[in-house]
Amino acid sequence: MSIGEALRLAQDSELDLVEVAPMARPPVAKLMDYGKFKYESAQKAREARRNQALTVIKEMRLRLKIDPHDYETKKGHVERFLKGGDKVKITVMFRGREQSRPEMGYRLLQRLAADVSELGVVESNPKQDGRNMVMVIAPHKGAQTAQEKRRAKVDQAEEQAPSA
Repeated sequence: MSIGEALRLAQDSELDLVEVAPMARPPVAKLMDYGKFKYESAQKAREARRNQALTVIKEMRLRLKIDPHDYETKKGHVERFLKGGDKVKITVMFRGREQSRPEMGYRLLQRLAADVSELGVVESNPKQDGRNMVMVIAPHKGAQTAQEKRRAKVDQAEEQAPSA
């Protein structure tokens, strides 16, 4: 179809002639309402951004020889992170001769996991990583409030931002 004929057809139907594939031979064009097309594509992009997973991993570092009060403080932080809907990476750091006793680090991590079991579930079991032992605890499915708050904040910022 010639360009003139396509333009006449677009004017008759009160639509826009939009070139879809300019590199094709012959170039491909489409009759559409271009403003509506731009609006719908912007809505799709916004929805895709909103549905993106915004996982945040907080880290808590412990030593093998930790005082009971320090342990309770660290446990409180882990509980706060899990209540907020964030994953927590717990690292036990070994120094010197402590490295020859990884089972003690394993027991410490298991104890912490048991203490916060009502708020989260162990996502990755304790494993040795050089001088450290690492475990990840994820919140239960019902505790996704932090992610929902972040999504609401992103949506609110998008609505307030002037569209160009």
